Amino acid sequence: MQALLEELFPICRSIGGEGTRTTLARLREVVPLNQYEARSGERCFDWTVPDEWNIRDAYIDDQHGNRMVDFNDNNLHVVGYSTPVDEVLSLETLRPHLHTLPDMPDAIPYRTSYYERNWGFCLRHTDYQGLTEGQYHVKIDSSFKRGSLPYGELRIPGRAPTEILLATNICHPSMANNELSGPIVLAFLGKWLLQQSALNHSYRLLWLPETIGAVYYLSKNAAELRERVIAGYQVVCQGGPAAYTYLRSRAGNTLADRIALRILKRAGIDFRVLDYSDRGSDERQWCSPGVDLPVGSLIRCKYGDYPEYHTSLDNLEFVNGPQLEESLELYKKCIREIEDRRTYLRTNGWCEPNLGNRGLYNVLGGDNDGDADAGALLELLAFADGDHDLEDISQRSSISVERLKQAEKTLVEQELIEVTNREL
Repeated sequence: MQALLEELFPICRSIGGEGTRTTLARLREVVPLNQYEARSGERCFDWTVPDEWNIRDAYIDDQHGNRMVDFNDNNLHVVGYSTPVDEVLSLETLRPHLHTLPDMPDAIPYRTSYYERNWGFCLRHTDYQGLTEGQYHVKIDSSFKRGSLPYGELRIPGRAPTEILLATNICHPSMANNELSGPIVLAFLGKWLLQQSALNHSYRLLWLPETIGAVYYLSKNAAELRERVIAGYQVVCQGGPAAYTYLRSRAGNTLADRIALRILKRAGIDFRVLDYSDRGSDERQWCSPGVDLPVGSLIRCKYGDYPEYHTSLDNLEFVNGPQLEESLELYKKCIREIEDRRTYLRTNGWCEPNLGNRGLYNVLGGDNDGDADAGALLELLAFADGDHDLEDISQRSSISVERLKQAEKTLVEQELIEVTNREL
C-alpha cells in the first residue's frame, strides 16, 4: 500500500479526466474492478454530469521570465476545472485569481470550480507575498469536452443477494489522506474479499467522483440498493496520525453502526463517535431521505478536522503504509463480524412461549426476579426477530454474552428458537 500510495500521489485527479482514468487503471492491477463512464450532460436527479476536464500544463512567469508558480511542481497549484488562459496581466488584475492560506503560509490550498467556469491558481502565502508589481504571463493549458466521468465498480457474489456496500472517492489530486488513502484501502479490501472461500453476503465496492458520482450511481441503482444493502461504509480518510472517528448513519443504530463501534471497542484504541450531523462525504447521498441506506463511515483522520486538510501538507509525510494497514485490518474485522454473526427466530409464533411448562421458569408467580437463567432466556426470546445477535441483545439488556450463549443452547434444544440469518 505504501508503494501504491507513492506511485499514485503525483497524478492530477479530478471528477473527470485522464488522471482519474489512469488511477483506476492502476487500481485494476490490484483488484479487478470494472470501469464505467457517466456521460457529460446526462441528468441525474437534480444534477447534470459536467463536461470532462483535462489539464496539460499551467504556470505564472514574471516579466523577467522567472517561474513563480508551476503546475508541474504540485498539481494543487491550479484551481480544479480552471478554464484555459494565456494572457499577460498586471499583478492587480491577477490577484483575484490567486488563493492562499495566510494562517498556514507554507501550505498550498486546494480549490475547485466544477460547476461555474472560472480559473485560478493556489500558492503558498509566503510565495504570494514575494510577488512584486509588474506584468505576469499567466497560462493554463486545459480543455473541456463532452466526455465522461469515470468510476469503478466491483461486485463480489456471496451465498445471499444481501449486500454490503463499500464506497470511496477518487476525484482529488495530490492529497494523501483525503482522499488517496480511501481508494487504496478499498482496493486491498476488495483483493482480500476475493480471497475468501465462502462469503455469506454479496459485496459492492465503488470508486466514485465525490457527490456527482454517488448521485449518478443512485440515479441508476437506488431501487436495487434499497432492496439489497443491509450495511455499508464510506471508506475515506484512512491514513494520518489522528485517532479514529466513527460517523453514524442517518438512522444512527444500523447494523453497520453497531458492528463498527463493537470492533473499535474491542481494538482498545482511541476513537470518538459523531452523529450524522457531522457528515461531509458521500454518506450524504447514501443516507439521504428516499434512499436511506444503512451506511456509516469508519475514519482514521476525519476530513475537516486536521489542519493539513485540503492543503499540500496532506502529503506522503502525513500518511504511511502502517497507518493504511491498521485501517484495512479494522475493516476486515467489521466484515468478518457481519459474516459470522448469528441471529435468531422464534419458532412458536406470537407472544412468549410457556417456559413454565418446560421446566425453564418457576411456576410460583413473582418468584423469578432473581433468576438469572430465566432472565437470559426471556431476553433472547424478546429479540429473536432475525435482526439481533448476542452482542446486540447483551448491550440492550446488560446480560453477558456468556449467559446469553447458555440461553441460546437451552432454547435451541427446546426448539423454541432457531439460529438463522434472516437475510440468508
